[in-house]
Amino acid sequence: MGKLPKISQSEWLVMQVLWSKGPLTANEVVEQLAKKTKWNPRTVKALINRLAKKGAVKFQKEGRQYRYFAAVSESKCVRRETRSFVRRVYGGAVRPILASFLEDADLSPDEIKELKKILDQKGRD
Repeated sequence: MGKLPKISQSEWLVMQVLWSKGPLTANEVVEQLAKKTKWNPRTVKALINRLAKKGAVKFQKEGRQYRYFAAVSESKCVRRETRSFVRRVYGGAVRPILASFLEDADLSPDEIKELKKILDQKGRD
């Protein structure tokens, strides 16, 4: 997969559609995004083309149409965005962001148990 491309906020919406429903034609992506945005179909198609140039999206030709699909994994992109956010907002320090999140979060007992399990495992690594 190589280096992950930088994905803009608008492109992120296109990627979310392709991650959850792809492969899709450009018109199908337009239809999916019409539920969330008021973007012109040309705007959506331009975003798809930009993502293809970046290598985040690939396509297969089917007759006269192209079916687009994500070429990068959602989990890797989410991790990259998370690291970028932590660097920008918290100067790379993880503890303050976790403390802030946990103080504000309304967690169920099961979610707390799962977080404890993750921290215990992290302590053994």
